Amino acid sequence: MDESDLYKRWMRLVENLEREGIIKSEKVKRAFLRVPRYKFVSDRYKECAHVDEPLPIPAGQTISAPHMVAIMLELAELEDGMNVLEIGAGSGWNAALIYELVKREVYTIERVSDLVEFARKNLERAGYKDKVHVIWGDGTKGFPPNAPYDRIIVTAGAPKVPKPLIEQLKVGGKLLIPVGSYHLWQELLEVIKLDEDNKIKIKNHGGVAFVPLIGEHGWRE
Repeated sequence: MDESDLYKRWMRLVENLEREGIIKSEKVKRAFLRVPRYKFVSDRYKECAHVDEPLPIPAGQTISAPHMVAIMLELAELEDGMNVLEIGAGSGWNAALIYELVKREVYTIERVSDLVEFARKNLERAGYKDKVHVIWGDGTKGFPPNAPYDRIIVTAGAPKVPKPLIEQLKVGGKLLIPVGSYHLWQELLEVIKLDEDNKIKIKNHGGVAFVPLIGEHGWRE
């Protein structure tokens, strides 16, 4: 299947997500159309990239279903110039979408070395080499060198909200993170930092299913 056919399928998926009310804003729709998921999966899965389900990527991990990515990006309310940290680079797809929404360099932390390389290659091929920076490390510790952040988006499920991530938010900043069990069932939390003493407000957006967030302030391997 050539790229024009892949893109037609992708456009139909985006239109369906918009019709279902999952993609709500023109800016998220525009980002999805600029960054199709088939550019961030291995060749064997490109023809499935328009299917609204998770797909396998290296190291036993997955690239999220498009509807889940859209839900988190809509909740994040990203604006031009925002400083955003992503925890869990995976394939690099979500970070590229974030870049399209903030038009500013994005930092994403990944603990699995194979995925660091996978994400970097995908991002380079897709034209985001100097726009998205994939850092190898423990994402539960955040990334202090570029803090504070307007938004932190976590793409793996944690047992609790990691304290370093709250500390690295700006006052008024927002953290989106799945919190719950080790595998297959969490709740998507929107954590808003209210003051410099790290007082927070939490909104619960319901059940989700993510791979576990491994690290010092997450799950143990």
